[in-house]
Order: sequence, then structure tokens, then C-alpha cells
Amino acid sequence: MKKKGFVSVILAGVMVASLTGCGSSGTTATTQTAGSEAAQNSGETKAEKAEETKKDSGGQTVITVWTPERHDSAYVESKVEEFNANNDKGIKIELNVITDDYPNMMALAFSSGTAPDVAVIGGATSGFDLKTFVEAGIIDPLNDYITDPEYEKVTEASRLQFEGINMIGGNVYWIPTGMRSGTRLEYNKELVEKAGCTEFPDTLDGVVELADKITKDGNGIYYGVGFTQAVPFNRWLEGVAETSGIYRYDYKTGTFNFDGYKPVIETAHKFFENDSVFPGSPTQGVDAMRAQFVEGTFGIWGNASQEAGVFTSQFPIDKFEWGVAEVPTLDGTRKGAQTIQPQKGYMLFSSSKNKDKAWEVIKYFSSEEFLKGYLEAGLYLPISGYMDSVIDKSKTGRLADFELKDYESVYPAVPAISLEGDDYGTVIWRAIMGDVSADEAIADLNKRYNNALENDIKLGKVKRIVIKDFDPLHPNQGTIEYTE
Repeated sequence: MKKKGFVSVILAGVMVASLTGCGSSGTTATTQTAGSEAAQNSGETKAEKAEETKKDSGGQTVITVWTPERHDSAYVESKVEEFNANNDKGIKIELNVITDDYPNMMALAFSSGTAPDVAVIGGATSGFDLKTFVEAGIIDPLNDYITDPEYEKVTEASRLQFEGINMIGGNVYWIPTGMRSGTRLEYNKELVEKAGCTEFPDTLDGVVELADKITKDGNGIYYGVGFTQAVPFNRWLEGVAETSGIYRYDYKTGTFNFDGYKPVIETAHKFFENDSVFPGSPTQGVDAMRAQFVEGTFGIWGNASQEAGVFTSQFPIDKFEWGVAEVPTLDGTRKGAQTIQPQKGYMLFSSSKNKDKAWEVIKYFSSEEFLKGYLEAGLYLPISGYMDSVIDKSKTGRLADFELKDYESVYPAVPAISLEGDDYGTVIWRAIMGDVSADEAIADLNKRYNNALENDIKLGKVKRIVIKDFDPLHPNQGTIEYTE
């Protein structure tokens, strides 16, 4: 397939009837919600606009950076201003926050000749498929850059290369500078202790029993556990499956296999059988349920390291002491890795006219100077051992409770198939709620996922990923093969 065709695929479904954006008016950061102002430009060529921008910047080379993240904007914008005022490289960073449909907006900008030089990306960026961007020629590999000694020291780039996540076939397209932890269980210590629990359970059955005791103590005033309508299975119960050695893709055979989820489904269903779930919570948004947890209306909540900031600043907990526990497993032993999400990497667009200077910007955002304050502010967890050793962890607050565990890792990306119907998280959650049996859910998922995989392989859309020496406790260490 030609590159133009791949770009068209990415753009499918993008609403382009009315592209609006906010100009910078001399500032270094702007927020754009439905597209790029540059993408609307008519009658002015990219070269002319670049020259005009350069003149407006006093002869400096403007490097445009896009990011979908707003949670760190105060810190990032302050560091951009500092860089622009003090760097001796003749570079001005122009930062743009793209809040809607980020992957499609990047593809649209590339197609229209108005792409940024650099884009922030992460393992959890919604809708982003590295393979599609690579095959469309939108981004360049960074192999020739990331061997820089100082960059390697700080980022440990040679170690943080994950197939299908930030690397394909030996070509590396971004390096993470932070991470989001695997999920944890946040709990109300007062309610847990009142239920007679002195140590948080290490099995899913134990958590079910604890939730039941909390609910009975609450007598209709408070409940054992709260969920949400937003990816409720993936939020923490998937971590139970992973650490129990259960994963949706069988890397040794190169096929999807959901058989192992049956005991997770049947055990988690007991939350509902026991009426331990805060009423109505499965229909509520994440923030609504965070607010309920803060009020003490249920005792157990599950989510990853972002909750450290949420329960400190956004929804501060001041009515009770809260704890953080590792997710339980089925039998109390850890047989598989729990997924972590590498975050805050930087991609270089192939259309950039100033790639060496764009690299200098990437290097700055990945430097010890930039990352020390960023990580100490608790904006992400450190992912490199070097940065973990140099930051002052007393400044990170409750984020320290979510530090990396030895059983947490990054899984190689499974084939991005063209699935028809509900995804696995939705179907498994329906089974947990009792809307469909575990056997029916598993049979449906096995059939639809593998049919889609085989069909996409025949069409040349994906390749089968096989790791014959796959180790579920060390998923990123096996030998990867791609087969038809």
C-alpha cells in the first residue's frame, strides 16, 4: 500500500467540516481542539509560512512541538520559556496542546504539509498505532540520535525499547522519559480496619470477602467497592489476570486466547452477587466515583499512579487515611507481569525541515535538568534507573506508593486487528456483571479476535507476532518473530 493510502486510513472518520484553532499571538503554548490553524491556511505555502515564522522569532529557528497532555502544562510551559530565553542554539520552541483526536490531527497535519517537528507520545495515547504511522512515513527513526552519551545516561534508551510500542524491527521511534504504573488498589484504612482486616488481601477471593464485610458494616451507608463505566475491567481487574499469568494473546502460538479469564470473571462476579458494589457506580464516570471514594461511601477503588495526584490535589482526601495495595492474584502468587505504560516520549516528524534542531529540543525535554523537576512534581514516575536515583522522592508525595514493582513490565504490542463488535474489556465486564456467562463471553472473544487476526493477516494489514521463548514474568525479553 502506498504511503498516501495509509494516511487516508488514519484520517478516516475525522470531522473536517469545520477546522478551528487558536493562534499563539506571541506565546509559546496554544491549545487546539479540532485541528491545526496551519492546516486551514490557504494561499500561503509551508515554506513561506516557515520563513515568516522565523522572521517573527528574531531569526531563530522555530521548532513546533505538539502534545496531548494538559496535566503537566504549567511545568512544561515554564521550562519552554526558560529554554527560549537562555538557549544558545538559535532555537525557539513553540508548544501546542492538541486536546481532541490527537492521532488523526497529526495525520491530517502531515497530509496537509503543516505537521509539527516533534510530537509527544506515550504507550497509553488513545488511538495511536505506531505501525500505521511508520508505514505511512509520518515519523523518522531516532537510531542515529539516541546513542548520544548524555542522552543514553539519563534515559537509558538502549534498554527502553519495546517492540510495537516504540520500536519496530530494530528502528526506534521514541524513548519514554516517564511511566504510569500498573494498577493498584486504593482503600479507606478506617473502613478496612473496622472490617477486621489488618493486612490487605493478596487474593481476589480475599478482596471479595473484604468488600462483603465492609458492605455489611456499612448497612446501606457505605459499600465495599466502587467501579466506573470507563473501562471498568481494564482499570484493575485486568491486572489481577496478568499477575495470575493470564493474558489475552498467546505469544507462543501467535493467537488470541481468552480461556484463562474464566476464574477471574467468576470470582469478580461475586462483588455483584454479594451487593458489595456501590449502587449505580458502573454507570458513573471516573471523576464522579473518585469524588464518592473521597466522601467515604465505599472502601476499595482501583487505578494506577495518576491517583497519587488526583487524591492529593484534584480530589484531596482529608476525611480518612488512605492506603495503596498491590493488586491481588487468584492464588496469592505472581505468575505473570503486570502492564506498565511507558510515557512522555517524543517523535520526530519526517517532514521536519530542521531535524537536527528538533533533536536538540527532544534532548532538552529528555535531559536531567528538565526531568528532575518534572518527576519530583509527581507528573509521572521515573522509568530510567538513573532518574530514579537522582530525584528527591520526598518531593513526590503519594506517588512513592506506586513505585515500580519487579513484576511490572511492558508487553510487546499485540497485532492491531480490525475487530468487529465489542472489545474484550467490554465483553468480560458484561460477564462479570452477569449479563452473559463466562463461557459465552470467552467463546465469543476467541472466535471474533482470531477471525479478525487471520483476516487481517491475509489482507496484509498485520503480521502474527510469535515469541517461542515467551516468559510471562519477563514479557519483553523473548525473541520476537513476525510471521504471515
